[in-house]
Amino acid sequence: MRRETEDFMVRHGMLRENGRILAALSGGADSVCLLYVLAGMREKWNLEIRAVHVNHGLRGQEAERDQAFSESCARSLEIPFSCVKVDVRELAVREGLSEEEAARNLRYQAFEEAAGHWEEEDGAPVLVAVAHHRDDNAETVLHNLFRGSGLRGLSGIRPVRGRIIRPLLWAGRREILEFLQAESISWITDSTNRSDAYTRNRIRNQILPLICGQINSRAPEHISQAAERIGQADAYLESQAEAWLKENRADLPMGAGFIGADAAALSRQPEIIQAYVVRRMMEETGEGMRDLSGVHVQAVLALLKKQSGSRADLPGGLWAFRQKDGIFLGRCRPDCTLEAAARMSGGCAEKIEPPKLEFETFFLEKGMKFPQKQYTKWFDYDKIQGALSVRTRQTGDYFLLPGGGRKTVKSYMIDQKIPAGIRDRIFLLAEGSHVLWIIGWRISEGVKITSQTRRILQVHVSGGKENDR
Repeated sequence: MRRETEDFMVRHGMLRENGRILAALSGGADSVCLLYVLAGMREKWNLEIRAVHVNHGLRGQEAERDQAFSESCARSLEIPFSCVKVDVRELAVREGLSEEEAARNLRYQAFEEAAGHWEEEDGAPVLVAVAHHRDDNAETVLHNLFRGSGLRGLSGIRPVRGRIIRPLLWAGRREILEFLQAESISWITDSTNRSDAYTRNRIRNQILPLICGQINSRAPEHISQAAERIGQADAYLESQAEAWLKENRADLPMGAGFIGADAAALSRQPEIIQAYVVRRMMEETGEGMRDLSGVHVQAVLALLKKQSGSRADLPGGLWAFRQKDGIFLGRCRPDCTLEAAARMSGGCAEKIEPPKLEFETFFLEKGMKFPQKQYTKWFDYDKIQGALSVRTRQTGDYFLLPGGGRKTVKSYMIDQKIPAGIRDRIFLLAEGSHVLWIIGWRISEGVKITSQTRRILQVHVSGGKENDR
């Protein structure tokens, strides 16, 4: 057990000389095994080990028993021990979570805080070791499979995630119990592990034993091996999607604050890459994927076949919409205004910073070319009489059409099927109510360069990704 665990830790970069490891200790067989195995490596690797126990406050006297046993176990190995008490039920009610999920969140928060406090002592990094094993991994894969998870969920539990390490992920429950029995090491049993009230427990207590007993005794090992290969495929597809999005990102005008992808280019990709690109866009919103599933990914992809202005409502205040040549995701409702959002909790009325514009003037010379660029425009400087401002739209804003007619900015945005929630996030370069440039879109006919133009005003949006327009 010790040699195999050491080899596994070295292979996955978990082990280094003079390292510091905070071991999660529940008092159960798995965590006790982990603590003893790590303790056996102290001298060879000059490890500093501490143990932390989280009391969830859910099982009364049994929880107090677990805490006392864990402390005694750590002290017997001369390992410093600490306990963190949390209120699982309070968090579950407040956040609308199951007690199982709330307990997990509080547990990992406690681990992170304990590791952070240790690091503050002298700045040296601290890893947190938890006792997940191969059977846990198989259980996770089956649980995610039954829920309809994609490749990421089917890749199971990763050996390393940030500072979290799982040294026993190579071993099954059987190997752990055999080690403890051979070493005459005692442990305690959490009574909730025998209850089938939780989905994971039903998989652990009913489904996996049935599979092992009637199909293949090595099923957990094979499931874990498959999960590892799936994880490799997932990582590759993720990297491909990230690279694709970097090259095919679509922009709304500066200040709109949405993440976009070129719709035509995305349509040409295989379906699996399309899905990974959308997932990547969702992650870039900064809210993660907690409430987002394959159904929501498909809802976004359905916009590829819909007309401009179509949209999809996603969990967590996330919205997707089709706009001209792109698909966009953001956290502002496409049909709300800034004024309405200001009255809404979690709306889209956050402060919007105007784009940085770079101005340059020069005389028109023969042969000069002025290509159609999205974020660089050229104007007849002498046709501009008043002071320029960069702002969002106001009532009465207009621009000039060929022939001298006017069109309001509002009408233009409606004609272009720009969602209402975006309209107040698009900046304008204006001379009073005369809008010279709807930034990222079009300029007024009244300031275009003609054969009579002498001086040019060039305006460039700093940071704008140029697309021909």
